[in-house]
Amino acid sequence: MSNQTIQEFYVIGISTRTTNANGQSAKDIEALWGRFWGEDIQKQIPNKVSDDIYAVYTDYETDFTGSYTTLIGLPVRSLETIPKGFVGMTIETSVYQKFISKGKMPEAVFNTWVEIWGNKDLKRAYKADFTVHGIKYHDGDQAEVETFISLQE
Repeated sequence: MSNQTIQEFYVIGISTRTTNANGQSAKDIEALWGRFWGEDIQKQIPNKVSDDIYAVYTDYETDFTGSYTTLIGLPVRSLETIPKGFVGMTIETSVYQKFISKGKMPEAVFNTWVEIWGNKDLKRAYKADFTVHGIKYHDGDQAEVETFISLQE
């Protein structure tokens, strides 16, 4: 875990509104990932800067116990061209704490979120948190995903 400032960037993808209550987010986010892969969303995003997949968690109603929006997409150069049915989002410059999930996915990422939710010392800003699913995401039991949590300044 380490803190770092990440400069503003843009993401285009597909999104859903959900909540962690009663396991709803597990169903909603799994369905969103299913749509992302099933509809080949990656290939439809213009102006991408990499093939890394970002899952962004934002528009928090309160904290992790309230409703929030999840967007799955790719980082892009600009939000000038957003395909119909997609959403574009600006991730503001902020300080983040980085966590690394290692192992079989998606279980390893879920375990990281459980750790984050239980960390009472983590001063979360609840602006925009995100996971980065890069090249190591496809490494089976050796997979890695980076999670960035926005912190209060």
